[in-house]
Amino acid sequence: MFTEPRLGATYDELLAVARTAEAAGFTGFFRSDHYLAMHAGDGPGPGDAWITLAGLARETSSIRLGTLVTSATFRLPGPTAISVAGVDAMSGGRVEFGIGAGWFEAEHTAYGIPFPSLGGRFDRLEEYLAVVTGLWSTPVGDRFAFDGKHFQLSDSPALPKPIQQPGPPIIIGGGGKKRTPALAARYASEFNVPWATPEDSAPLFRRVEAACVGVDRRAPITHSAAQVLCCGVDEASVARRAEAIGRDVAELRASGLTGSPAELVDKIGRFAEVGASRIYLQVVDLADLDHIELVGSKVLPQL
Repeated sequence: MFTEPRLGATYDELLAVARTAEAAGFTGFFRSDHYLAMHAGDGPGPGDAWITLAGLARETSSIRLGTLVTSATFRLPGPTAISVAGVDAMSGGRVEFGIGAGWFEAEHTAYGIPFPSLGGRFDRLEEYLAVVTGLWSTPVGDRFAFDGKHFQLSDSPALPKPIQQPGPPIIIGGGGKKRTPALAARYASEFNVPWATPEDSAPLFRRVEAACVGVDRRAPITHSAAQVLCCGVDEASVARRAEAIGRDVAELRASGLTGSPAELVDKIGRFAEVGASRIYLQVVDLADLDHIELVGSKVLPQL
C-alpha cells in the first residue's frame, strides 16, 4: 500500500489506512516524503514522513513501513541514519528506506531548503548513501569517518544501530540511464519504477541488472513497480472512484491499475512477467477504506 498525501493528510487518516491495509493482508505501508501538498488548497499538508512512520511503528504490528521516497535534500545523512534506525527499532525491524535525489523545487523554496542542480543533487545522493550505510554497518565500538565533497564526518560512534543488519533494505528508483542504475547496483535491495507500463518498465529493470553485473554484485536485486489504484466491482464503482481523485477512467486504465479485481490481477501478472516481484498500489483517496478492503479480499488472494 502506497500513500502519497499530496492532497494533505492528518496522522489519524494515515493511521486508518495503515491499519486497514494490515488487516486486509497487505505486506507494506509506504508513504511519499514531501513537505508541500500538491493541489490541496489550505488543507492539513502532508506532514513529515519519518514522524508519521515512527507513530505507525508503535500502532501497527506486522506490516512493513517505509518511504517511497525520502528526499536526500531534506535532511543531513547522519541525522537521517539515526532517525531511520530509531524507527526500525520502534517497529521491531520493519522499516525499508526509499531514498532519492529530490525533485520538487517548490517545496524547497517554500521551506527554505537548498535545491542544487540535478547533477549536484545526485552528487549529494551518492555521498548520502555512503554515509548512511557506513553508519549503520560500522561495528559497535568502532568509529566511522567520511571525507566527501558535500559531507564530512569524523570520529562518529555510529549509533544507534537499526535492528536489521547491516541496515534496513534500501529502495532506489526512477528512469535515469546511468547514475540511477549505478547507485541501485551498489546500494539498493530494490529498484522501483513508478507510473510506467510493464513494457516500459522491462528495459529499466534490465539496465539495473546490467549495472549489477558491472560491479560484480552477487546479491539479487528486487524489481518493483508503483501504480495508481482504482478498483471497483463494476464500471459504475470504478468511474466513481476515478472521479473522486479527478482522473479519467480510460487514462487510468492505460497508466495505472484500474478496473475490476480480475483486470488488476491480469495487469499485475504482466509486471511479474517482466521481472517485478513487488507492486505498490497508490491510494489517493485516503478516506475510501472500502477500496483497500476490496483489493485485500478480491485481488491479493490471487497473486
